[in-house]
Amino acid sequence: MNTTHALRGWARVALLALLWGSTFLWIDLALRGLSPLQVTFVRCALGALVLLAACRVSGHRLPRGRTAWRHIAIAAFFCNALPFALFSLGQQTVDSGMAGVLNATTPLWSIALALALGSERGIRPARLTGLLLGFVGTVVLFAPWESGAETGWGALAIVGAAASYAIAFTYMGRTLVRRGTPTISLSAAQLVAASGLTAVVMPVGGGLAPIDPGPVVIVAAVVLSVFCTAITFHLTYRIINDEGATNAAVVGYLLPVVSVLLGVVVLGEELSVRVVLGMAVVMLGVGLTRRGAGRAAPPTAAADAGQGAPAPSTEKETR
Repeated sequence: MNTTHALRGWARVALLALLWGSTFLWIDLALRGLSPLQVTFVRCALGALVLLAACRVSGHRLPRGRTAWRHIAIAAFFCNALPFALFSLGQQTVDSGMAGVLNATTPLWSIALALALGSERGIRPARLTGLLLGFVGTVVLFAPWESGAETGWGALAIVGAAASYAIAFTYMGRTLVRRGTPTISLSAAQLVAASGLTAVVMPVGGGLAPIDPGPVVIVAAVVLSVFCTAITFHLTYRIINDEGATNAAVVGYLLPVVSVLLGVVVLGEELSVRVVLGMAVVMLGVGLTRRGAGRAAPPTAAADAGQGAPAPSTEKETR
């Protein structure tokens, strides 16, 4: 039973890495006809429609109550509206493969956040080494000593998106999951909230700029919204719910290979030695931070372990 559950969990992680890793390819293609904020709004709005339909089919309703929606709005900002916009902004000047590699710093930010919040009681030498190595790898990717390297606001925006994800995963794990609300309802509500947050800034953030909806742009926007946003986001919620926020963040070091390969094969992006070296150092660092993570459960998992099973819910999903 435990083996089956573990395999099912890792299968979700692998699928999430595949879908999430291709996100940067579809963003690159969608930006050929849409502004960054338009890409963000389409992702949130169309993704919300897909998950709302899934809620209706499965017989679930959106969460109710001001407290629940306050938590959902905060999570929607850090997990959807803000990082989606930052990725789109950043990829105007940064290759899709590089974007995926920089996003791999998400688990590092998760550990740093845990240390800052005090939920990481002491840190083993191996994990501390991994944390430092991961940020060294990020510096290698930025390569400030090289003229023409992918430094500047674009790369910084993507690193900011990765940090935002880490904040969101921790917040979602502490305030939203395992509270008796089906994950499909939470993910749908969060994308609805993210759509509203994005719509508010559309008039002042270039969201009303003319669009060029060619076939490639339309296909990219649909795939990005349905597969890389709605499905991926729901899988993220399921992993946080079942495995804990740290395991959701660890997907970040599986997706760089996907994003880099797609960038090279589909978009013809250059694969330099520096990018490969930086990616290897980042992934090694993240791998080291995972040593002993299984023995130190994340806050949400630890809390639930002491309280027994998650709160009762009407969730009908198959686990």
